[in-house]
Amino acid sequence: MNVNEIISEVSAELERLTGGASRSASPAPLKGAPAYVVPAYIRPAPGSSPPQAVHGQGMYSAVPGKLEHSLLDPAISREKVIAECELAGQYGAACVVVSPYFVECASDVLRQTGVAVCSAAGFPHGAASQAAKSAELRECIRRGAVEMDVAVNILAVKSGEIDAARRELQETLQIARGRCMIKAIYEQALYSDEEKNAVLSLIRECGCDFVKISNALSGKKAEEADVRFVRGIVGAKVGIKIDGGVKTLERAVQLFQAGADRIGLTATIAVAKEALGR
Repeated sequence: MNVNEIISEVSAELERLTGGASRSASPAPLKGAPAYVVPAYIRPAPGSSPPQAVHGQGMYSAVPGKLEHSLLDPAISREKVIAECELAGQYGAACVVVSPYFVECASDVLRQTGVAVCSAAGFPHGAASQAAKSAELRECIRRGAVEMDVAVNILAVKSGEIDAARRELQETLQIARGRCMIKAIYEQALYSDEEKNAVLSLIRECGCDFVKISNALSGKKAEEADVRFVRGIVGAKVGIKIDGGVKTLERAVQLFQAGADRIGLTATIAVAKEALGR
């Protein structure tokens, strides 16, 4: 899908939301908007196991390409985003994760680096209207995001309305198809055992690219047992992202060996430097 087609889709969504009020004010094309690029993540083959850590190669050399450089500090400036994106490009991170406001900025910096731009929709509760979440997703894609962390509707799950959460996730995936990777956010500490199984089964059945084990609302860091539990339900075709709490190469390797595919963190550069020095 080219830039003009994306803009037309955004215009149609705005007309739907405003009852046609946007007909005379179609959004102008973004200058130099980046084309869609193939995401860095490749789904593992069924039954595959994570690589083992060996000095100078294998897991250590692969670590930088499995890190998501998180730039979501609400006090971060544009200048800081630019500088951190340049570092992420230098060290070959999987992606940088920025707020929707900085998606276009990050895309401009990273355009030729092979490092993807990721943002978030419906974060953190997933409780905004689906129309609002869909518009947010479309806008981030239009501005250059090729990966999105999307919150599953926690309120729907806690109300026993799993079908409502399913419909929302299916609409999200329909919008993103062929344009953007979707990482469904799983706030594990907020769910009962029954709800955990329901949410992870939903993520698997809908065909999300990743499940993101998040601690944004609880502060509970993911442990190896959590990774193995998630893998046991989503299977080998869904990637697992760990979000938050990882600050050392040793901890990152432990989680990768447990079955994680990506880690989102702020200590990205320090971890990448240490990995490349092994």
